[in-house]
Amino acid sequence: MVDPPWDLLLTVAFVLTGTSGIWTLVVCPGSGGQTVLHVNHTVMSAAMILMIWVILWDAAVWAQVALFGILTVVLLPALHRTSGRARRADIVGHLALNAAMIWMLAAMPLLMSDAHGAGTHTSGHAGHSGATAVLPPATAAAAPGWAILVNSLFVAACAAGVIWWLLRAAAIREHRLPALGHGLMATGMGTMLLLMPA
Repeated sequence: MVDPPWDLLLTVAFVLTGTSGIWTLVVCPGSGGQTVLHVNHTVMSAAMILMIWVILWDAAVWAQVALFGILTVVLLPALHRTSGRARRADIVGHLALNAAMIWMLAAMPLLMSDAHGAGTHTSGHAGHSGATAVLPPATAAAAPGWAILVNSLFVAACAAGVIWWLLRAAAIREHRLPALGHGLMATGMGTMLLLMPA
C-alpha cells in the first residue's frame, strides 16, 4: 500500500507505538483505568504494519473494520467515567483515531483506485504488485471529491491530535511516554491517509 521510503519509515513508527503500548500495559498495569485504551493503541499499531506490508483481501479488511468498531464502542463509556477536560480530550482523540482507522480501511479501494497511475485498480489493497490488476485506461478513475474531502478532514484531525499529545507530553511528565506514543500514532496515521490518494 505504501511506496518506499514511506513503508520503512512508517513501519518503524508503528513498531515504536506498538512497543510503547505494550510497555505501558506491562510496566504500568491498569494505567489509571486506561487498559482498554492501550490495548486499542497496540492493536492499531499491529494493524497499521499489516496494512503496509500484507495484501488485505475484503474479508480481512472488514474483520478489522468490525474489530475497531467494537473497540470504539468499548471506549465510549470512558468519556463519562473520565474526569477532567484534558483526559476527556485524550479519549476524544483516541475515538477520532479509531474513526480514521475505520475510514482508512473502508475507503482504501476508493481512494487508491488511481493512486499508482492510470490503468491500475486494486481490490482492498494497493502498492504491492500481487494485488494489482491492469484495467483499460478508460476504466481507471480518480477518487471522488467527497472522498478526498472526508479524507482531508481525518488528516486534519490527526494533525490536531499530534499537536495535542505533544502538548500533553510537555505538560505531564509521568505520562510522557504514552502521550508521545499517541502523538506518533497520529502522525503515522495522518501520513498514511495523506499518501493514499497521492
